[in-house]
Amino acid sequence: MSGTSMDGIDAVLVSFDNKGVAIHATHTEQYPQDLKDDLLAAIREPLDVPLDQSGDLDRRVGQCFRDAARTVIDMSDVDSQNVIAIGSHGQTLRHQPNAEKPFSLQIGNAAIIAAGNQTTTVANFRLADIAAGGQGAPLVPPFHQWLFGSADSDRAVINIGGIANITVLRADGSDVIGFDTGPGNGLMDAWIRQHLGQPFDRNGQWAARGTVIDSLLRKMLDDPYFALRPPKSTGFEYFNPAWLQRFDIGHFNTVDVHATLCELSAMTIATAIQEYAAHTREVFICGGGAHNVELMRRLRQDIPGAQVASTAAVGLDPDWVEAVAFAWLAMRTMNGETGNLPSVTGASHKVVLGVIHSG
Repeated sequence: MSGTSMDGIDAVLVSFDNKGVAIHATHTEQYPQDLKDDLLAAIREPLDVPLDQSGDLDRRVGQCFRDAARTVIDMSDVDSQNVIAIGSHGQTLRHQPNAEKPFSLQIGNAAIIAAGNQTTTVANFRLADIAAGGQGAPLVPPFHQWLFGSADSDRAVINIGGIANITVLRADGSDVIGFDTGPGNGLMDAWIRQHLGQPFDRNGQWAARGTVIDSLLRKMLDDPYFALRPPKSTGFEYFNPAWLQRFDIGHFNTVDVHATLCELSAMTIATAIQEYAAHTREVFICGGGAHNVELMRRLRQDIPGAQVASTAAVGLDPDWVEAVAFAWLAMRTMNGETGNLPSVTGASHKVVLGVIHSG
């Protein structure tokens, strides 16, 4: 799994039974800097990417995913012959579910992954849901339901990557709600990269030094995306540096803008909980945002009366939840089982997700 933050490929070797998840090995494979730079340039200026370059990026990302899978298998005590399948989310370059002709583009040549590991590989998970009229995202809520659902209490699971998404799990077993709430770490990452040359705000230290600019925050919160009813999903093609420039931010102190972006992520997540999970008293965070101390502090402040903790509190390290989710989805695909939730994506029906590549 590599998300919109592009901070590395998370690889897990995992097995499932009806009791839950067993993780056998974990590994994060960093993109080479030149590849990361090329990927970031491609998502910033998609119209400037020649067809040949798109094919080259697909090949290079596939090679990185191949190596990540091989490494995590080698790190484990599991014989590679016993690995049933690799599930590869790929790297999203473009997500346009609301376009006149909807699509979502993930690169990372799965044939290279399958051949390089001699292991069946499942990829392109989003296509079948979009073909059924869905958003193609988020796809992790059914896994959240399977692993984190409780008959004793309502819960919300928040994945904070470049974009943040919410899964609402009700104790009464009613339909799962899930959608992208808006920016997670992505705008903060872009801002600190531009002004301090750092890939991300470690522990939220820079955000903690700033003061929220209330007038700027209000203008940002007026963006129409936040008022949309789900199903909805978004990505870096919308919440990106160009989006920031709409707000004439050049005259503000840069650290205060960063603090405001942190509060924007926290407040839009909190608002989603208030609107769709008002009685929830357990909120579990996964993804890179779980390590942002300032963001977690603001979430606890903006969601009063609820326990806000990482998913480690319910048995799974927050760093590996999404990667495990796509292994779980690959397992369902191999078993011929559906993987989407129409109540989340808006698809007309449940479908088997992914394309299978023989190893």
